[in-house]
Amino acid sequence: MVDRRSEVSRDTAETQIRVTLNVDGTGRAEVSTGIGFYDHMWTAFARHGRFDLTIDAKGDLHIDAHHTMEDVALAVGQAFDKALGDRAGIVRMADALVPLDEALVQAVVDISGRPYAAITLDFVGTMIGEAPTEMVPHVLQSFSQGARVTLHVRQQAGANDHHIAEATMKALGRAMDAATTLDPRIAGVVPSTKETLSA
Repeated sequence: MVDRRSEVSRDTAETQIRVTLNVDGTGRAEVSTGIGFYDHMWTAFARHGRFDLTIDAKGDLHIDAHHTMEDVALAVGQAFDKALGDRAGIVRMADALVPLDEALVQAVVDISGRPYAAITLDFVGTMIGEAPTEMVPHVLQSFSQGARVTLHVRQQAGANDHHIAEATMKALGRAMDAATTLDPRIAGVVPSTKETLSA
């Protein structure tokens, strides 16, 4: 079986981040970003995507949460890009529709090699704990950029910001799990008429 694990480090004047990922995990997560709700978001992503994920991030939180949230999402995305390699044998495209009480969010992914994000979320307030709600779409865009995936996220219902954000990350996790699944019918074959998803 292909070993789809990776490690990514990101060091800048604003953040120092270490990420480890096992795509074929069981949902174990150890996340420390200094932003409680952001830890919760990535823990939900890993648990429902069945990914083993560790994130150790130290950022300039004395300024605000922006750099830490953005750079963690970039690094997690890069970890997927690295772990998936040439992307041979994967299902490639998948979607998930996830409820959380009154909230309902759909995530659709194409592990295409082309980063693109179309995000429609309607938050009520400006903060969830210490995480700005305006950063949630930016986190998704940054993940898309790092992972080089096409991502569409649409909120279909929701009135509680915590529920909306958590349902979003659960949907993203489930969609990424389905899209990264290896299809035995195309073992070793890149699922593209271009015969590449990495160029």
